[in-house]
Amino acid sequence: MILTPQAAKYSPATAICDLPGLSDPVRPAQFPRHIMRFRNDRWAQSVGLDDLDDARWIAHFGRFEPLEGSLKEPLALRYHGHQFRVYNPDIGDGRGFLFAQLRDHLGRLMDLGTKGSGQTPYSRFGDGRLTLKGGVREILATEMLEALGVHTSKTFSLIETGEALERNDEPSPTRAAALVRLSHSHIRIGSFQRAAALEDEALLRGLTDYALKRLYDAQPGPNPAAQLLALVVARTADLAASYMIAGFVHGVLNSDNINITGESFDYGPWRFTPFWEPGFTAAYFDHQGLYAFARQAEAIHWDVAQLALSLRALSDTEPLVDALNRFPELYADAMRRRFCWRLGIAQTGAEDVATLMEAAVRGLMETRTPIDRFYFDWRGGSLRTAEAEGRYGAPEWAPFRERIAGSANPAAADHPYWRGDAPCSMHIDEVEAIWSAIDERDDWSVLDRKIEAIRLMGAAHRDISLAA
Repeated sequence: MILTPQAAKYSPATAICDLPGLSDPVRPAQFPRHIMRFRNDRWAQSVGLDDLDDARWIAHFGRFEPLEGSLKEPLALRYHGHQFRVYNPDIGDGRGFLFAQLRDHLGRLMDLGTKGSGQTPYSRFGDGRLTLKGGVREILATEMLEALGVHTSKTFSLIETGEALERNDEPSPTRAAALVRLSHSHIRIGSFQRAAALEDEALLRGLTDYALKRLYDAQPGPNPAAQLLALVVARTADLAASYMIAGFVHGVLNSDNINITGESFDYGPWRFTPFWEPGFTAAYFDHQGLYAFARQAEAIHWDVAQLALSLRALSDTEPLVDALNRFPELYADAMRRRFCWRLGIAQTGAEDVATLMEAAVRGLMETRTPIDRFYFDWRGGSLRTAEAEGRYGAPEWAPFRERIAGSANPAAADHPYWRGDAPCSMHIDEVEAIWSAIDERDDWSVLDRKIEAIRLMGAAHRDISLAA
């Protein structure tokens, strides 16, 4: 469920260069200062870059000097996409680029992509910059999601750049930063939409072949388009379920924000909902609740349908429809599996787990019990303290208590984290408090302590693997 980074030798790659017409070479911005704020040595070791000293780190991830053997110049990727269900052909990497490719400890092709690294041909009216607050928020999102088993990009580096930015939706001027992400692909559903819209069948075939061979390690079969769609459907159904079990709301699930590998990325107005509130939204501009907590599976399924439409030039319709129609079934499977994983109990029959999960959701909604508190209290399938017993004595919890009886798995709670007083959560008040400490006092210790707490929680979940 949670991939643990392992040491690897540096192994550069340039596979993206096999896709002409997908990107434009760009130049990174020149920044007045370079102050190291975060370097992810846990994941740097997985791609053989943990031995870089701070000066070399800043040279590569602040000044963007090429990594030896990888891309000679950054590439801004071209793509289209549906944004809140409205098609937009005028987008692309507007404040970031693909900086390098390399292989991880599993031999997987990985991308180092940026955010806030300067203007590109797709910046439109933007300055190509990232606020330091946005970078801190992305660290918190990716660390928390990784700990909760979500397949997410990793925040690899954050360097403050010494610029003062003007923003209309937050106090300005505000500090700026350049962020680097590590992810298993920089290619989105919107990349396929663009190729289809331009009727560029060669690029569409190239993208399909690239995704199958380079990203899924699969050999193309008789119908590569349907083959790829089936893989994407499975990955994105699991992604949607992982958001729900984590209590996470991405905020902007546009088709250009859905990675072809089903890996979560691009964190703007994200939130973790404290309670199981179906209508909870993360983006203040999502007036219709299109990407609300309980609508995320619907939104992701809709986006994947746009991939299916884009692939029609390469396949008959029926195989694509068949692959797409498996999404609800795979989503339900993933919900049951991930629910049992976070609860720390063995997965039994599908009907039994579904009934247990329904009882849990009913209890959470009717009593407004915090989501993280619920999983913490019931870890291993039984309540561990008298205080916890008191929280679940209401009649609304009776169906769940009845169904969870007999599921005790003490080994799942055998980690110091589970003996704490409260779960590690990530709600908006704490996010703002962490940023305030940095903004007002330049105190980064609060962020450091939070990352330490999150990683402890991740280790507690990693100790027991009850799900495929």
